Formats: sequence, structure tokens, C-alpha cells
Amino acid sequence: MHDPILETRRLHWPAEADCQVFAAALALRPALRNAFISLQGPLGAGKTTLVRYLLRALGVSGRIKSPTVAVLEPYEVDGLVISHFDFYRFSDPREWADAGFRELFAQPGRKLAEWPENVAGMLPTPDLEVALMPLDDDSRELQLTARTAIGLTLLP
Repeated sequence: MHDPILETRRLHWPAEADCQVFAAALALRPALRNAFISLQGPLGAGKTTLVRYLLRALGVSGRIKSPTVAVLEPYEVDGLVISHFDFYRFSDPREWADAGFRELFAQPGRKLAEWPENVAGMLPTPDLEVALMPLDDDSRELQLTARTAIGLTLLP
């Protein structure tokens, strides 16, 4: 069974600045407070770049590391946890459960997950799926899919 699709929108980002503008607008949405956003796309698509812009827009200061090696980089802003996951190195979805991430996803806060397909069937339904596709001219195509009522409020 597949997660429901409530609405899908497509965007085109001619330049990286469009990513920053999108992230800044997303950060202003109150529903983001407890949202789960999954990010999909090939290597170099801009998943981590989008997360970095979003974290900056949410008020994270200091170094923002990619969680590719650590799998999880937690941040806290205004007393709310932001969990940035990168499941790129996972080869078995059970690694997700063994790492204790089920409990993290049950807690309040923002969750941002790159490479969710590597833990297929283990993650809860994302509120918003962001699929990024790099094009030959270095621009990006995005497909935003709202899978919950929260996701609908996050769409531009």
C-alpha cells in the first residue's frame, strides 16, 4: 500500500538562490514545527544544500554538517529539536530500527531525511516529499508531494 498523495506541485529553480528563497519561505510556515520532510534525488541533486538553507532560515548558527557519516545531526532552535537524517549508507532498512530512530520519529520536532528509500517501510509517512532532479544546465526541477494535511500547508 502506498502513502496517499494529497497534492503535488512542480517547481523549477534556475539558480541556487531559488533554493535559498524556497527554504526561507518554508521556514516561516508554522506547520513546519512538527513536520517530517523526506528529500529524494540522486547524488548532487541539492538535498543537503536545501537542508542547510532551511536550517539557517530556522536560526541554526555555527557549522552545519552533512550527516552522511553520523546518520543523524541534531540541532535545537527555540527549544525544539530539528533532526537531520541521511540514510545514504544504510543497506538494510532494519538498521533504522536498530539505531533507535523509531523513538526519535515519535517525539515532537522537525525531521528532515535524505535517502528515505534506503529505509523503505520503516519511516512514518512524510508530511512532505521533496524530489530534486538536477538538469543539464545546473538548474533543478522539484516535485513537492503533500502526503498529509500538514504537508498541504507546507506547499508553496
